[in-house]
Amino acid sequence: MIEHLLTGALISLVVTARCRLGRPPVWRPRVVRWWHGRLCRILALDIQVSGQAAERALLVANHISWLDIPVLGAQGPIGFLSKAEVRRWPMIGGMAAMAGTLFIERGANRFAEAIASVRARIRNGATLVIFAEGTTSDGTQVLRFLPRLFAVVQDQDSVDTASAEPEPPQLQPVALRYGRDIQPDPVAPFINDDTLVRHLWRVLKNPGIAVQVSFLPTIDPRGQPRRALADHARTAILAVLHHDNPPLPERPPSDLAMSLSRSCKA
Repeated sequence: MIEHLLTGALISLVVTARCRLGRPPVWRPRVVRWWHGRLCRILALDIQVSGQAAERALLVANHISWLDIPVLGAQGPIGFLSKAEVRRWPMIGGMAAMAGTLFIERGANRFAEAIASVRARIRNGATLVIFAEGTTSDGTQVLRFLPRLFAVVQDQDSVDTASAEPEPPQLQPVALRYGRDIQPDPVAPFINDDTLVRHLWRVLKNPGIAVQVSFLPTIDPRGQPRRALADHARTAILAVLHHDNPPLPERPPSDLAMSLSRSCKA
């Protein structure tokens, strides 16, 4: 495990140096996918996938654990969104940047800039993931999706701007589930006052955690408000996760769980 982390740190140094010289390596997406996949193999995750990620799309997934990052990252050239502070974290920040993470500044006055950055990245060929719950859950439910970042996939007429694009980015829901039986796996969730090191140790002591990844049909976002898009995506994910089990009542995310989730989204 330590060797794999050091390998990632070395790769991130090489990528950073090449980018500063104006020669970003064309092999970066393949290496990032390999790194995520190898981490999943080291952790002995048993991943089953249905469907595939859409190209040039915004993926919206339910959020259970920091494990969601390597699980999704191993499925293709998929990037993530993270708060800007993570970029300055030792080792983790460099590795997140190497993996193509898009860092977003906090603050309402930076929202339009963030949306433009995400749109530009997707328009240039990227597929990006957002965890729209804003925090992790224990896997028994899907919290209500926060609608703000769904502005990325709205057509320009819907957000009342002067310029118009031919088509907005695609929106694709992704359902994540840990466990083999009706009850979700109890080890995988990263919630409450857990720490990354402690949780990682539990995962290593419990090999063979089953993960189900379902890439669902894309949603046509044209003409739909953000709240409707958020609810549509959440409903599609719930239909997969609870097809044989009724969804449990919602609960609001705690401040502590929100903080932990933001910390692991690099």
